[in-house]
Amino acid sequence: MTYPSLPTTESAVAAIRAIAAEYRRAVIVSDDIGADQTSRRTSAPLFDVVDPGGSLPHEAFVELGGSPVVSVRIFPEDDAEITVDGVEFHDVPRDAVPPFLVSVYSGLAFVKGRFFPPGYRLYVPLPGDETYKERILGVSLTPWLSARVR
Repeated sequence: MTYPSLPTTESAVAAIRAIAAEYRRAVIVSDDIGADQTSRRTSAPLFDVVDPGGSLPHEAFVELGGSPVVSVRIFPEDDAEITVDGVEFHDVPRDAVPPFLVSVYSGLAFVKGRFFPPGYRLYVPLPGDETYKERILGVSLTPWLSARVR
């Protein structure tokens, strides 16, 4: 499914702030601007702020308060990494971040357990029949995760 376009990191942060306000969550944002500051550009020369193409990369790390513990790292390459109670979802498209958070906060996310091989997975369904799922590492679930076991 296509979601409203979020062409910049700042537009994604604004969308996250709107969702946080709707669900009454505290927000802390850290910005890294410049090729020498962003995490995926470790080979950038020292004090070189722009990319070879002349663009100014912008990366943000957003922490949302409350339960579950959620953090979002938005990368300049139009993707994000979302962590929900210690479960990391890599390579989530930037445009899918707002519906992902709405799904988590509205109670649509759930945990499924398996007997063989033993383990749990966190499922986050999005509108349009798209679902993100990740293995839950570790032997115990957090209280928020255990409340969502099906």
